[in-house]
Amino acid sequence: MKRKIIIAIGAAMSPILALPAFAEPSGFLRPLGPIAEFQRTELIWASAIIAIAILPVLIGAPLIVWRYRRSNKNATYRPDWHFDTKLEVLMWGVPTLIVIALSVWLTQAVYRIDPYRTIDAEMADGLDIGEIGAPIRIETVGLDWKWLFLYPEEGIASVGEMVIPTGRPVAMRLTTDTVMQSFMASGLAGQIYAMAGMVTQLNLIATRTGTTLAENTQYNGTGFPAQRAPVEAVDPTAYGAWLEAARAAPTLNAQSYAILAQSGDVAKARADLGRDGDGPLLFRLDDPALFDRIVGRYRSGTPVPAAAQPGSPSYDPGQGIPPTLAEIFPDAFCGPGATRLAQVDLPEP
Repeated sequence: MKRKIIIAIGAAMSPILALPAFAEPSGFLRPLGPIAEFQRTELIWASAIIAIAILPVLIGAPLIVWRYRRSNKNATYRPDWHFDTKLEVLMWGVPTLIVIALSVWLTQAVYRIDPYRTIDAEMADGLDIGEIGAPIRIETVGLDWKWLFLYPEEGIASVGEMVIPTGRPVAMRLTTDTVMQSFMASGLAGQIYAMAGMVTQLNLIATRTGTTLAENTQYNGTGFPAQRAPVEAVDPTAYGAWLEAARAAPTLNAQSYAILAQSGDVAKARADLGRDGDGPLLFRLDDPALFDRIVGRYRSGTPVPAAAQPGSPSYDPGQGIPPTLAEIFPDAFCGPGATRLAQVDLPEP
């Protein structure tokens, strides 16, 4: 009888244990980089430790019910029993120790892979990455319902696709030009929020080629399910070829950005811009300060009119052109003719 019970429990748990085998190849359980791999390892160990407290309950509850069923005359009958010191210590002591151990351990782990922490030689050594290349800066703007990726140092931009080379750290700055969103590329790093007028950071690195998805995990309207973009981790040669293709594409400037910022998916953006074909959109980036201008739209100290607010039902691309930095900040702050604020963090409101 006991053997049958054990077999039944194993059969019931087998679908759960088999889930990783059916996971998306580029997802959280099959990462493309050491940060996501570190997170996966922590999850597995944390789950195993938590199971120390959970499994005895899941397995013991049906066994106790079966053992002390009314028809079993061999079971001890103690109707007045209500307390056992050893049992109380076991039931409360073990979970308490688990919580304390997990709190200390996971707190250290979180600081070790802090999304704001730059991936330098010290961090690379701690994650066993080995030698790393020069970092890449990517500025990400969340729109309804698409991701815009700006590569200011490379002079290009893309919508609906993010491409990174393996072996080089990626330093991301994120914001939105609409409602609050949440960026997550599960095969590379954890989740980070983005909000209009604010700048958050995410540092990641890919050590093997492959594809994962950059998804918005914060519900933001009817087009929410479509706001996902492939993140391609490619070798340096393929990355260079992709950059050259983007530099030969049409220009993304403040005017074309205002059109791009209209609500809709990548296909609608392509139609709005009069571009043929399908798939992701590539651009030659005209203004490397575009990200700062988008953030600065909400830092001027005055409300953004509905007609100039991407995502608004009354949004007008003609009025949605991001203001220049000189228009947002006084000359005393930026200096006459200021065009770039890349080296300076935007001031807190």
